Amino acid sequence: MSEPAQRFYGQWARLYDRLADLPGLRSWRARTADFLGLSAGDTVVEMGCGTGANVPHLRDRVGPSGRVVGIDLTREMLARARTHPERVGRGVDYVQADATRPPVDDADAVLATFVVGMFDDPAPAVERWCDLVGPGGRVALLNFQRSDGALAVPLNLAFEGFVRLSAPGARLSRSSHATTFEKRVTRARKTLAKRTEQRRFETFAGGYLGVLAGRVE
Repeated sequence: MSEPAQRFYGQWARLYDRLADLPGLRSWRARTADFLGLSAGDTVVEMGCGTGANVPHLRDRVGPSGRVVGIDLTREMLARARTHPERVGRGVDYVQADATRPPVDDADAVLATFVVGMFDDPAPAVERWCDLVGPGGRVALLNFQRSDGALAVPLNLAFEGFVRLSAPGARLSRSSHATTFEKRVTRARKTLAKRTEQRRFETFAGGYLGVLAGRVE
C-alpha cells in the first residue's frame, strides 16, 4: 500500500469502520468465510483486515480452539478493530504489517479482502499466501468489480469513483482507475488459480463482489 493510501485509511478509519459493518454487508461476509471451509482449531489469517469486520465470522468457524490473525498496515484501522468486543479476545490477534510480507509462519487458510487491487503487482503476494498455507491449505480473494448487468452502467460509473477514492496516490492509469484496478484483481485471481485445485468462484451483491477460493496443491 502506498504511503498516501495508508494516510487516507488512517484518517478515515472511523467512517470506514461504520460502513464496513452495515447490516446488509454481514451476509456476504459470512458467505465469504464459508468459502474457506474452516474447521474447529484452524488458524486463519486475514490480509488487509481493516477494522476486523470479518473476524467474528472467521472466529465462529474456527471455534475457541482456533486462531484468527488480522494483518493490516494501517495502525488506526487496527485500533478501531480493538474497540469491538466481538472482534477481540482469546484466539484473536492483530498485527500491523505489510500483507505482501506477512510475519506469520503457518496457517490453515488465508483470506484477502479488498486488498489485491492496491498492489502494483499482486502475483508475488498471492504466491506468498499460498506458500504460507502450504499443500491442502485454502486461500480466498474477495474483491469489488464492475458488473455486467444490463442496468449496471450508472453504478459502474460510481464504481470508478469509488476506486479513485479508495486508492489515493496509487499509480493507476489516467484513463480508468477501475480498469487498472480490475487488471490487478484479474492477475491475482489467475495466480491463485494456477496454485490451487477445487476452486470455487461466485459473484454476489448484484455482481459487484466476487470471491475466488481454492485449495493449494
